[in-house]
Amino acid sequence: MKKTKVYFETLGCSKNQVDTETMIGILEGQAYMSTLSPEQAQIIVVNTCGFIESAKEESIETILSLLQNKQHGKCKFLVVTGCLAQRYAEDLKKEMPEIDAILGTTSFDHILKTVQMLEDPTRKDVFIESADKHIPEHLPRKTLGPKHTAFLKIAEGCDNCCTYCIIPKLRGKYRSRLLADVLNEAKSLVKQGAKELIIIAQDITRYGTDLEEQKLLPELLDELNKIEGLQWIRLQYAYPDMITENLIKAIRDNEKVCHYIDIPIQHASDRILKLMNRKTSKAHIEKVVADLRTAVPDIAIRTTLIVGFPGETDADFNELLVLVETLKFDRLGVFKYSREEDTPADTLPDHLDDEIKDTRYNTLMALQQGISETLMLARVGQVISVLIEEKVENESIFVGRSAYDAPEIDGVVYVHTTSVLEIGQICSVKINDALEYDWIGETI
Repeated sequence: MKKTKVYFETLGCSKNQVDTETMIGILEGQAYMSTLSPEQAQIIVVNTCGFIESAKEESIETILSLLQNKQHGKCKFLVVTGCLAQRYAEDLKKEMPEIDAILGTTSFDHILKTVQMLEDPTRKDVFIESADKHIPEHLPRKTLGPKHTAFLKIAEGCDNCCTYCIIPKLRGKYRSRLLADVLNEAKSLVKQGAKELIIIAQDITRYGTDLEEQKLLPELLDELNKIEGLQWIRLQYAYPDMITENLIKAIRDNEKVCHYIDIPIQHASDRILKLMNRKTSKAHIEKVVADLRTAVPDIAIRTTLIVGFPGETDADFNELLVLVETLKFDRLGVFKYSREEDTPADTLPDHLDDEIKDTRYNTLMALQQGISETLMLARVGQVISVLIEEKVENESIFVGRSAYDAPEIDGVVYVHTTSVLEIGQICSVKINDALEYDWIGETI
């Protein structure tokens, strides 16, 4: 039986990628197969992002571009899913009638029913369910990208309600998955070849608080550390107000947990943090960073910041610069505040001009570039673990990623070797030189 080809385009965050992988897993168990070519697909699915204005624009542009395949390619139907679909379902259907079906953020598990209905002229076009819906467990999933790395989503939604963020309305309240279900999926991913599991959620540090009113992340790390064949466990999106002594001990004591943590602090000014409804303070951020570095001296700390928040003064921004200069984060990303309708921050006074945002963004990134170069050079001469991910053509050079770097957002290691290395292999590399964000080394 010839299978219908389906092309998936995924935009936005790693949570979206996991949702796409689940949709592919559901369809490939039936009369469908995924394809990497939109030109060859009979059905195209666009999993959209709607987090900030630039993400919405990218999603719309992608939909418009892929709709061309309905006119000039083999595509018969185009389905839109994800955050933009959840937020603007009716607008999308009205402005782009060529879209054949729309699924919200909690409806992706209905992808099979949706594509089966596409040929039915009486079909329902829009499937938007409550953002608080619990996603069924034990859904099939086919991971995308390299087999040696996989995302492990431990919760849906968010309860933090930061004033600039639309995610709680798009993804719903915080819903932790049961520990047993998370561990079962982790073991399955490792059996499929994953050596690195990246723990993700909107906020991983709140994992379990809605289940038994306790923080289960340390226990999860203890159990994951026991899985045979798993080598790296990476933590992303750990909010500073929920980083406890027990979590720090779990990072220190479990040898498979990478000495890396992503802590989005967003700002340093207590006044701006309060306006953002962040449940922390500059003093607490400084304490968390100090505690982590005391317990795990070589830990790489990544953070993200927002510049240009409504009412941010020169003094507020200078306070942020001083914090970055003082704490010297190993990895750092910066967002320019994006005004989003239906968020409390949108109604605040004193919104800043784009020119001010651009200047502050460039100033902060220039500061971080110098910090990063200094920190990278400080590791020259050290031996670190590197996950090999690519071979440079016609060269005895491989490109890998250290335990201190997450995929796509952080740097790489250029590995010189006379040995035969395998993609997905973790090997020891001596660092001989450093760039602003990357290392150069050789196998030992």
